[in-house]
Amino acid sequence: MASLGFQSVGKRFGDGTLALSRVDLEVRDGEFMVLVGPSGCGKSTLLRSAAGLETLSQGRVSIGGRDVTDLGPGDRDIAMVFQNYALYPHMDVFENMAFGLGQRRVPKHVIKEKVEQAARTLDLMPYIHKKPGSLSGGQRQRVAMGRAIVRDPQCFLMDEPLSNLDAKLRVQMRAELKLLNARLGVTTLYVTHDQVEAMTMGDRVAVLRPVSDESQSNLQQCAAPRELYEKPVNLFVAGFIGSPAMNFMTVRPVRNGKALACEIIGTDMALPLTAEQLAQRPFLEGAIGRDLILGVRPEAFLYPNPASGGLSGEVLITEMTGADAYAFFEVKDGNRITARIDPRYLPERGAALSIGVDMDRAHFFDPATGLALRA
Repeated sequence: MASLGFQSVGKRFGDGTLALSRVDLEVRDGEFMVLVGPSGCGKSTLLRSAAGLETLSQGRVSIGGRDVTDLGPGDRDIAMVFQNYALYPHMDVFENMAFGLGQRRVPKHVIKEKVEQAARTLDLMPYIHKKPGSLSGGQRQRVAMGRAIVRDPQCFLMDEPLSNLDAKLRVQMRAELKLLNARLGVTTLYVTHDQVEAMTMGDRVAVLRPVSDESQSNLQQCAAPRELYEKPVNLFVAGFIGSPAMNFMTVRPVRNGKALACEIIGTDMALPLTAEQLAQRPFLEGAIGRDLILGVRPEAFLYPNPASGGLSGEVLITEMTGADAYAFFEVKDGNRITARIDPRYLPERGAALSIGVDMDRAHFFDPATGLALRA
């Protein structure tokens, strides 16, 4: 096992496309780190640079404290797992898992021991002599994992390995991969575009976004999933992490006697704050009369409404997901809002909706910089 580090990493392709800029990231020894972000944010390029499949324009990559920037893929002691499995169709499970060891001239008895041990770990022994064509997608992905495991690498690099599986199997394989990582303790860098996958699997999650010039950094925030969700550092992270996404409104703090409320721009609605809530957000005093961005997650609405003030609008559509339900409604400024609602109280489509906001769970952002505002 070993740590995996990226120091001031940058990558510009030959056609001028800037893929990576100013990325500083450390994957700790034995950690399961997930890279997540929209298409074009550089997550796969960063993974490939760790594997030695991309040549960096600037910066360096280290594994176990050793600079590997100029080393080829075969000299980095890493193992990759791809989304398309990359199995040899004419070889059975044993042969696929053993192939890399055979190429390295590992003794046959050692190969047998390593492959069978990995097959037992992955519940593949019943299929050890079957060919990939007769296996399910989940079984084939486990074979690809087994081929990586037998190498005893310092790091696993996984490039969207579950994207070709159906929804039910993806959930199952998420749990299996996490359990496997806990048993093996191998440093893992995992790429996905699915933020639910990222949040459920990562010890920490690194959120990346596309960049337009080299003064910017792709890396927006790297933290444990709960911290990302509850304390996003900027509007991008707040809007990307969470499903359904956080709602955003432009508000203006105003003083009404001793009380303070946030007027919602474009409406006659206001969200009052208690003295306790204001004490937790002293920056609001200095923002009176100035526009801010208010962020409210779907589960931070109060309905039926037990509080004064709030939002009102017309229900556009509703969604029932089982334990939860969601109402999508439009307020007077044309802003569309998503609220999670107890299914027992789900309003009908077209109904007038009055709903409160739990201001204890509200987020505020500077509209000029996009940065989160905190005490």
